[in-house]
Amino acid sequence: MKYTLNTGESNPGMPGFAGNTNQKLPVVNWLADLPETQLESDLVEVQFKNTRKSYFLNCNKLMLNKGEKVVVEAAHGQDLGEVTLTGRLVLLQIKKNNVNMEKYIVRRLYRKARQMDIEKYEEAKKREHSTMIQARKIAEDLKLDMKIGDVEYQGDGSKAIFYYIADGRVDFRELRKVLAEFFHVRIEMKQIGARQEAGRIGGIGPCGRELCCATWVNNFVSVSTNAARIQDISTNPLKLAGQCAKIKCCINYEVPVYADATADFPSKDFVLQTLDSDFYHIKTDVFKQTMTYSTSPNSNANLTTVPVERVKDIIALNKQGKKVDSLLENEPKAKKEHGFYNVVGQDNLERYDNVRRDNRQQRKQHYRR
Repeated sequence: MKYTLNTGESNPGMPGFAGNTNQKLPVVNWLADLPETQLESDLVEVQFKNTRKSYFLNCNKLMLNKGEKVVVEAAHGQDLGEVTLTGRLVLLQIKKNNVNMEKYIVRRLYRKARQMDIEKYEEAKKREHSTMIQARKIAEDLKLDMKIGDVEYQGDGSKAIFYYIADGRVDFRELRKVLAEFFHVRIEMKQIGARQEAGRIGGIGPCGRELCCATWVNNFVSVSTNAARIQDISTNPLKLAGQCAKIKCCINYEVPVYADATADFPSKDFVLQTLDSDFYHIKTDVFKQTMTYSTSPNSNANLTTVPVERVKDIIALNKQGKKVDSLLENEPKAKKEHGFYNVVGQDNLERYDNVRRDNRQQRKQHYRR
């Protein structure tokens, strides 16, 4: 597999301006046409493989543009990444991501990448896939309950980061020794969750767009089935699960809006009582401000859609011990419209015989005339 480096320059006519690239977690340098903003901070945001980003100090005051390859300081040795933001936008990005700079270890940005640095970087990247496959076999031989999902080599090839998924804590001390002896590099093990793995791999969601975790989401929060219930979404696990086998992150997006919209809605557990029968809640339409009820709690029999205000009135009367005639204030009776009978909601099978009988009588009257 051949790896190519993306320069990130989507508009060569304007240096430093670049929109969304083919990388994950893309950003837009929308202050690129204001050169003075690039000098407001010496911090530079640099992106490495997939979704890994870090902030570095431009101690040499280099003029950097978005998409340029740079060599930066690493914990051991040097790494190579791509500039994604400079100047004022870096400060805004730090604030947005809630990064505590007092505890953050800011390393130095050395220089722009040379051809020799890029060749060494490409050579290290070519070994990543084979390293991951071999590491999986070694972990399986050691009978470790873990899955190695990705491998990332440092820019100078002296270190490899192994990203793995595990349900609990894993004692990988023996694994690190075996991997170090086999690949002759410094080994770092980093545990990630299923959502983070999906973000690193990427893909297309059921909505037809790229996965949110691979494009803009960098802070993963837990998603529960209660979020689906608030929005009246089916709790079928097959429909709620994303490509990471967890509940989709997008289920959380509109929960506050739905919770605020349904704050004045009556309880779904209340059974509406009429003179004919009791009605049980089936579903709620937040946009139309209506609630649908059925005469059976386990089936959609005699469905009736009632406005929310009418439901509140019925509940108030039921609490006083009164039963209403019908759920609707002015419930229309079955009548003939345009040559057809409105028989929706009727359970009596004899209604078809009544329709035929009325049709025969009408034909007789017609011929008599």
